Amino acid sequence: MISILLATYNWPQALKLCLESLATQTDLDFEIIIADDGSTKDTLEVIDLLKPSMPVPITHLWQADQGFRKTRILNQAIEAANADYLIFLDGDCITQPDFVARHRQLAQAGHLVTGSRVLLNDALSKQLLAWPKWDFEKFIGSLLSYRLSGDINKYWPLKMKLGDGSWRNYKKFVWRRIKGCNMACWKADAQAINGFDDSMTGWGHEDADFVFRLQSTGLIRKSGSWATEVFHLFHRIHDQSNAAENARTVRKKILSKVQ
Repeated sequence: MISILLATYNWPQALKLCLESLATQTDLDFEIIIADDGSTKDTLEVIDLLKPSMPVPITHLWQADQGFRKTRILNQAIEAANADYLIFLDGDCITQPDFVARHRQLAQAGHLVTGSRVLLNDALSKQLLAWPKWDFEKFIGSLLSYRLSGDINKYWPLKMKLGDGSWRNYKKFVWRRIKGCNMACWKADAQAINGFDDSMTGWGHEDADFVFRLQSTGLIRKSGSWATEVFHLFHRIHDQSNAAENARTVRKKILSKVQ
């Protein structure tokens, strides 16, 4: 089994699409643990509405809203996970039907996976949020027109899926393409580094820190591009007031490792 650790905060409409997309997976051997960083009751209402019809179990973890503390609620989710393998996903991302299957294909001892995303613009995001229910076939049927009109920023990775191979492996740590909204690792490996650094509060670079510390234990980072793409809904930019400080924290760890 796989545990999907689904981070969310006060966007129930997006979470609804995300959960509906997870309900259509071709591989249903997984559980969902919602890591809720202090959402209001509207989010709980969406979860309670969908939970009875979901083909997989859902656990909802919640902490009081005291600012951006995603690292802390994700650490709780890591500990609550019943599976040996974890996929990290954000509630503003919609998955393709083979999302879990592709991640399972890429799962490998001694490795972690950093997945990929397709950015949706504001207009298309609003259009999808107005749908009564997520419909992948309807979406994929208009994929080319979405790309030509600039509604999405990628096309071919959604039409051509590539398998596993050593070509996916990164030779060293790089900041590029680390997306906390789509990555995966073994639970034991996450626990070995004590999960996310929960001293990092506020938006920014907590995912890069997590990946760097995993790689520092000897794990090999593997790219999930051309296989695991999720659709990332457009939203306003988060408060980035802590981003610079978080980046400095990661750089200090990198420098101390090199020296």
